[in-house]
Amino acid sequence: MLKNKGTLIPIGGNEDKGIEESEQYTLEFISEGILFHVVREAGGTDANIVVIPTASSIPVEVGENYLEAFSTLGCKNVTVLDIRSKADSEKQESIDIIKAANCIMFSGGDQSKITDKIGGTEIHEIIKYRYKNEKGFVVAGTSAGAMMMSKEMIAGGSATESFIKGAVNMYKGLSLIPGLIIDTHFIKRGRFGRISEAVAQFSDLIGIGLAEDTGMIIKNSKCRVIGSGMVIIFDGRRLKHNNHKVLKEGTPMSLTNMRTHILSNGDRFHIDKKKVKVLPIEAPFI
Repeated sequence: MLKNKGTLIPIGGNEDKGIEESEQYTLEFISEGILFHVVREAGGTDANIVVIPTASSIPVEVGENYLEAFSTLGCKNVTVLDIRSKADSEKQESIDIIKAANCIMFSGGDQSKITDKIGGTEIHEIIKYRYKNEKGFVVAGTSAGAMMMSKEMIAGGSATESFIKGAVNMYKGLSLIPGLIIDTHFIKRGRFGRISEAVAQFSDLIGIGLAEDTGMIIKNSKCRVIGSGMVIIFDGRRLKHNNHKVLKEGTPMSLTNMRTHILSNGDRFHIDKKKVKVLPIEAPFI
């Protein structure tokens, strides 16, 4: 994997601020514990933080939610960049805001909206360049904002039938970290099957299942778990039976020898070496 100087923080999402079951009416909210890590990695409360609620169907409300949350942490320079089209991504004002940011924070919602409206644009190229070359530059994202970080991106799929071939929809993400496939709300929404099918399709990639109120701080190839929930790693490099290529659409699948790791707060995973380092029992949580 190429060496990157910046930091990625994918987060599994949290719906505690919502009052409706429908995603359309639910605000993605990150607890102050998770946001604290985002702020610290970006350089502290004076950091220039830009929130991009493009994935959301209620971007104004989500933007205001993040402004309030970051303000609670003492942040003084937070901007909401409300991008609703590719034309917005090419505006000079948008470009200048991205160039000046210490941290880009993508909200939850529909990850395909991010790739459709930002992918391949000037600000996409700037974000990729800065992440690769600038130490201290942070790209964080919750739910959809985490899933779009990969190259092979889960765009949707049934949680209850997703180990049937073709039930998982794949799309191209922003390719910030091509070696991973990221899924979110992982435990609450029962997404074990759909990431398994994604890894069956791309067995050279590592699947990451993020529970809510849980994230990973990724610096180069080193990942560290933060938050209160679990992260499940899916490593399909040594699959002994993978019938994805030969089955017809709609046929139940099977896999054998899928290697998995269940990690929690403070545990570490090295993407290139595929090695886990568990936090010692006597060590404090992060």
